[in-house]
Amino acid sequence: MEKTVKEALKEIVGEENFTDSLIDLIAYAKDASEHQHRPEAAVWPIRTDQVSAIMKLATREEFPVIPRGAGTSLAGLAVPEKGGLILDLGRMDRIIDINIEDRLAVVQPGVIYAELDRALSPHGFFFPPDPASGSVCTLGGNVATNAGGIKGAKYGTTKDYVLALEVVLPDGRILHTGSKCMKSVSGYDLTKLFVGSEGTIGVITEITFKINPKPPVTSTAMATFETLEDGGQAISEIMYSGIIPSALELVDRQSLKAINENTDLQLPEVEIMLVAETDGYTKEETEFQMKTIMEIFRKNNATMVKHADESKGGAAALWTARKSAYGVMARINNNLIVEDLAVPMSKVPEMLRAISDLAKKYDLQIPTVGHAGDGNLHPVVSFDGTDPDQVRRVEEASEELFKKVIELGGTLTGEHGIGLAKIPFMHLEHDETSMDIMRSLKRLFDPKNILNPGKMGLEA
Repeated sequence: MEKTVKEALKEIVGEENFTDSLIDLIAYAKDASEHQHRPEAAVWPIRTDQVSAIMKLATREEFPVIPRGAGTSLAGLAVPEKGGLILDLGRMDRIIDINIEDRLAVVQPGVIYAELDRALSPHGFFFPPDPASGSVCTLGGNVATNAGGIKGAKYGTTKDYVLALEVVLPDGRILHTGSKCMKSVSGYDLTKLFVGSEGTIGVITEITFKINPKPPVTSTAMATFETLEDGGQAISEIMYSGIIPSALELVDRQSLKAINENTDLQLPEVEIMLVAETDGYTKEETEFQMKTIMEIFRKNNATMVKHADESKGGAAALWTARKSAYGVMARINNNLIVEDLAVPMSKVPEMLRAISDLAKKYDLQIPTVGHAGDGNLHPVVSFDGTDPDQVRRVEEASEELFKKVIELGGTLTGEHGIGLAKIPFMHLEHDETSMDIMRSLKRLFDPKNILNPGKMGLEA
């Protein structure tokens, strides 16, 4: 990057909001994935007009710009694969408006998910998508990846709550999409085009979310199963029973073993553990739903069904077990790939069996957790990246894994995105016509390939 470009960037954002120091660039070379590449500089804009000026400069000088939130991506979305400039939106962190009457929240992209949840709580409202990284991830990143989480089965994902966006295009123009209305079919739905676009066609600088009243009553239960098939069948039956749990999570044997080795939770090391939550506005309503779920657990040969005692913190302990999985798995080996896939709910048992078989075939540890209520599973591959043989086996297992996913009518990613990690498998899910349309959209918005280049297989 030319010195004149760096000076121009300093003029736009101020010297205090620019860096090209080595220690900062090393930090910005990675996100939470296994991918890395160092940028040439980074900036922290605080206003939309600054983002616009940066994009005009980038288009004129033709250097890459990589929008970044908290860097929690597990697929390499925020890695500057072709160098260039990191556009860190973390200082655009204002909650602009909370309008309970219209059920809206307007935020800047750098607002942390948990901060919005805390701001809504006194009003009795919440923002339902609940990603595992909610205490640190930013809402701009949630929109860019269409983030989901444990509430997806009942409440959907980020795309179901984005009503309007302010977006800076690669040429610096500022685009406003959508409206503050709950219903709108005026023109093409440009808002949804940017949701899940992974920062490849525009920089999101303001978001208008729909928010929900928060049900005051919840109930939680756990069930354990000695076979994947019994646990999978219980999941499938729950989801067509007429009861929609607010959460239905699974943890497999390898995950339970890892949790027990690194915590004092002392969980039963069974083939599969399910944690279910129901919510509602009365205790009777909530417990009726949970009673139905527990009956389905028992019908499918659960070895243990435990209804958590809310007053004694039992539910919190169960969620601690589920949410601790990623942290403890990171201790198993030097490297960790958190895969992300989704299959039709009726195919969950078959997918779980396929993952288990792949672990044995390739002699790998692949603990699996997931959002069972919407078929979104997270096999976690632990390996030693310094061992070429292990790396080869991981690559071969990954290819076989995603071939099986597509064979079952599934998708490569339910919530983490494509980024760099899933590019080799895009052809499995998307035919050449689909890829051609996506590449055409990329060229339409970003003809000079300035924004987050190298991602999603859009340049092949």
